[in-house]
Amino acid sequence: MRELYGLVSAAQTGSILLLSTPCPCPAKSFFIFSSSVASLLSTHASSLCSKDGSVVRNISEIPSGNYGRDGLSHITIAGAVAHVMKEVEVWLHTFAPGARTPIHRHSCEEVFVVLKGAGTLLLGSSSSKYPGTPLEFKIHANRTFSVPINDPHQVWNTDEHEDLQVFVIISRPPIKSFIYEDWSMPHVAAKLKHPIFWDEECWDSSKDEL
Repeated sequence: MRELYGLVSAAQTGSILLLSTPCPCPAKSFFIFSSSVASLLSTHASSLCSKDGSVVRNISEIPSGNYGRDGLSHITIAGAVAHVMKEVEVWLHTFAPGARTPIHRHSCEEVFVVLKGAGTLLLGSSSSKYPGTPLEFKIHANRTFSVPINDPHQVWNTDEHEDLQVFVIISRPPIKSFIYEDWSMPHVAAKLKHPIFWDEECWDSSKDEL
């Protein structure tokens, strides 16, 4: 006899939490339940990916998610999929204390505006075989910075108490990002992620890896 698990939809994270609440049930009931789960997931993905032609939007009503990154809340304010953007994409990122991006690089322009909180920008080099020991820049509210194309970098909320919130503009969406395990990893070994996390459910192309 199969076990049926309770389902909780985590709308803010785009995830599904399975609860260990087994109950014996016939195979037919399990099939119906599974179909319902599939329908729910499809509906949720559709809500994140549907095109939005509105001229004026309320940011608080735009879906957010952490997309597998603990401590991150991402909102696509204007994106390649939902808003048919061709040249730029605009995000709102909120990092909980201690949260950070992976070490990564991409061949597009990126501009940050720090709205609140404080943190650290770590910036490596693309001119040698490895990123090397990164430069450290302190960032806080009312500061802006841009990341040079293809330079490995990481944004880290190093504040112990307050969220770090940044407004981000990138060019040439959808973004292709190369992920590093550490600062000594060779550039050629960095793993390609495309599209990056918050667009995965919206794009049909396969994700290549080096």
